[in-house]
Parts: sequence; structure tokens; C-alpha cells
Amino acid sequence: MPSTTPRLATLLCLVGLTGATGSAAAGPTSLQPAGWDADIRLAEATDLNPDPRIVEVNLDARVAEVEIAPGLRVSSWTYNGGLPGPLIRANVGDRLIVRFSNKLPKPTTVHWHGVRVPIEMDGVPGNSQPEVETGQSFTYDFIVPDAGLFWYHPHVMSAAQVGFGLYGALLVEDPEERIGVADQLVLVLSDIAVDDGGLLEDPESGGPAGMVFGREGNHVLVNGREGSRLVARNGAPQRWRIANTSKSRHFQLELDGIIFTTIGGDGGLQEYPEQRDRLVLAAGERADVILTPRPSSSPGGLVLRSIPFDRGYGSTEYRDISELVAIEMADLPPYAAPPLARVARHIEPLSQAGATRVAIDLTLAQLRNGEFEYGFNGIPFSKEQPIEARIGETQLWTVTNKTKWSHPLHLHGFFFQVVDDHGDPVRPLAWKDTVNIPYERTLRLLVRFDDRPGNWMVHCHILDHADGGLMGTVRLRGDGVEPARPVHRHR
Repeated sequence: MPSTTPRLATLLCLVGLTGATGSAAAGPTSLQPAGWDADIRLAEATDLNPDPRIVEVNLDARVAEVEIAPGLRVSSWTYNGGLPGPLIRANVGDRLIVRFSNKLPKPTTVHWHGVRVPIEMDGVPGNSQPEVETGQSFTYDFIVPDAGLFWYHPHVMSAAQVGFGLYGALLVEDPEERIGVADQLVLVLSDIAVDDGGLLEDPESGGPAGMVFGREGNHVLVNGREGSRLVARNGAPQRWRIANTSKSRHFQLELDGIIFTTIGGDGGLQEYPEQRDRLVLAAGERADVILTPRPSSSPGGLVLRSIPFDRGYGSTEYRDISELVAIEMADLPPYAAPPLARVARHIEPLSQAGATRVAIDLTLAQLRNGEFEYGFNGIPFSKEQPIEARIGETQLWTVTNKTKWSHPLHLHGFFFQVVDDHGDPVRPLAWKDTVNIPYERTLRLLVRFDDRPGNWMVHCHILDHADGGLMGTVRLRGDGVEPARPVHRHR
């Protein structure tokens, strides 16, 4: 498992400190012009607690009118009246207190996606807490043990509520990291479905076929808006933390040939960097990348785009490229960047010795009445048989996708490692909580369960698929009181 003191496990090899005019001790200095990110910067939650190791914020869910494009305003479901919800910042090891209130017309909760919380804080009705009814409140209170970009969203009517706009980012930083890039962005990728009258589309649109495919919105958003703009200095590196918070859409990012240097993902920094000209994020996944914007000769200039990604039948045919962020070059001299720092982290491969083998088939069946039903091993969530686990146990999951669509599989409360067909760790080693299981393929995942007993959800993060049955639980038992059987009421 990841250490609860990840700064001790992080080795940062600084080779010719990057993009900085300050010293390593003082930290790097911004290389961008003033206001370079003003059009795209997220609103941030206000910390109400003077204690430097406690972050305390108020969060309410309410319907509010938001502008998702110039002149296009939508009555959306929001956190604190914004789309997305406010960025919550904390340092690793901090105590996070979120005083949540529900002003929506429906019950809801808050799930902390990727955070290793106690089961009581996981936000799943029937497993960890009651629903927060309209007019009621709930206080989430836990330690954030890992550095990385996480996010929050409901776990009641998840596909509908996330689709209506309920999502936000949680950034947990390690003050001892020395990445060497001062200019940083948090990018929340999402989409929203709006009809011709400017109203939110019915979350059941398309009927059973819409559920089987996974409904995507007709407006693709970055930090809650279409047509975002960013100013960048030629040659000056930037660090982007990116979260895919859409309920179905995969993002395949491209920046006119500029290389994404990936240094981390779901569970913070990875073993070593890797370079890609395209970056793919399935629903629920995150990435931590460094890139260096440069002028483009393409018509329209330098634009961050999402290229249609093959996640199964119908996902690329007649699909348009989405233009996400237009990047304008600042009127500044080009920056001659020294070599980038090599960012490395020691991650110990999980041992497979004595690991319990668990086979999971992701299935889709058509019922006699014509309805469709996803399931684990042919069993939908309404009839599920929990995966049994014990504290301290390591399990090797062999997950076979027998359907025609890919499924980003998300495990609540725990990280895992991906291994190859021979059982060797996939390099670079990384801690994952969400991984895309390609259609008609098999992936193998190693997970070790620590001392947090309870009923932990595991499900496809294409939320229509989860609502359609592709969801289950891990029933983690300890030596004391056993967790109760999960109560299946809401997803």
C-alpha cells in the first residue's frame, strides 16, 4: 500500500533545476505574464480554520445558473453555485473538514474519489452513510494521506447528478516535492447535455441504448466552460493536473505535436516520467503532466484538442474533434529552458506471493423484455455477490471485459497496481484507483487491503453503466465487528 508519509517515499532527482530563476530551496519563479490563466483558473474554497494543518470549508449543493459558453446560461446543479465546484486545496497529512449542506430537490452525498478515507466518509448510502436529504447537512472529516489530484461527486443517482454538474477537484500537495515548475493549472474536463431550449437534457435520454453506450454531453467543458483561453510564454514549461470528471466521455488530448511529459496520475507521482504526443483519460482518471507550449503553424494557432477515442461501438463514427483551450503566445521573449528535472518516486511492487485470485467478467445481457443489464460475472448490482476480502490480504484480480464497450473500473478507498499478462508490474509503476478495461480485453490488478473494514464499492465509472448494473462491493472483514451486508438503494 502507499505509505501514509509519501514524502519519505518520493525521490526527486533534480538535474539542472528546471524553468526557475530561484533556488531549489526558494522554489521556482513564475515565467508567465500576469493574468496568464485568468480566463481558466478555478474558483477556490475558502479555508475557515486558522490551524495550518486543518482545512475546513463549507460546501453546499444547489441549483444555480451558470454560463458554460458566451451567451449560453444553464440552470445547473452545482457546488457553491459554480461549475465545477470549488477547488479544495490541502497538504498531505492535513485534516480536511467539509461541512456539507443539501439545497437540491433530491437527496445526495459527496464521495471523495481516490481518497483513502475511512468507510464512514466514503459517501455511499447503504454502505457508509445515510443519504443527505433536502435541507439536511453532513460533516465529512478525515485525514488526506496521499498527495495527488482527487475529485468529489455524488453517489446518489450518480449519472444524473454528475451529468447535471455536481463535481469538483481536490488537490493534495506535498510541500517537499521539488518539481521545479512554478506555473501550474488544475484542469477539470467534463461535458454537459443541454437541449435546444437551453435546459438540462433528460438523464434517461436514448432509453436502454443510451444506457448501454453511456450518455455523453453535447457541450465539452474545461473548468466549466467552452472556448477557454490561456496565455503562455514560448518555451516556458507548465505543470497541468488534469481530471476527467465526465460521466461517460473519454478524453484523448492532443496539442499540435507538443509532448506531454507524464509524471503522475491517480495516486500522485509515478515511478518515472514518460512522454506521449497524445494523452488518454478515461472517466474518473487523472494525470499530472509537464508541457512546454510553443507557437503553432496550424490554422487557428495552438489549441488543446480532444480527439475521438475508440471506447467501443459508435464512439468514433461521425464524431467531431473538440477544441478545448486556445493558447495564445505572450508578447515576451522566448524562454530558453534548461533541461527539465527528472522526477522519480520509489514505489515498491506489490508481492503476488499468496495473493488470492479473483476472476471478474464484465458482462452485458439482454433480458426477455428487451431491457439491457450490465453485471459482474453475469450478475447485476441489484443481485450482486460481494467480493470477500480480509484485512491485510492481497488479491490479484483478473478482469475480463466481455462487452463491446470499454469500462473504466474504479475501486473506492484503495489503490492498486496494474500487472501484465506474465504477472510483471506494468512500468512505470503507479498507484491507480481507476483503470480503463478495453472492450474484449483482460487486465490484471493487484490490490492489498489495509485496516479499514467495510463495504467498498467497485464499479464502472461510465456512470450510466454503473446505473445499468456494472457495480459491486468488496466486503472487507476484520477480526472484530464484521461489516453489515450492503443495502442496495441508490447508486
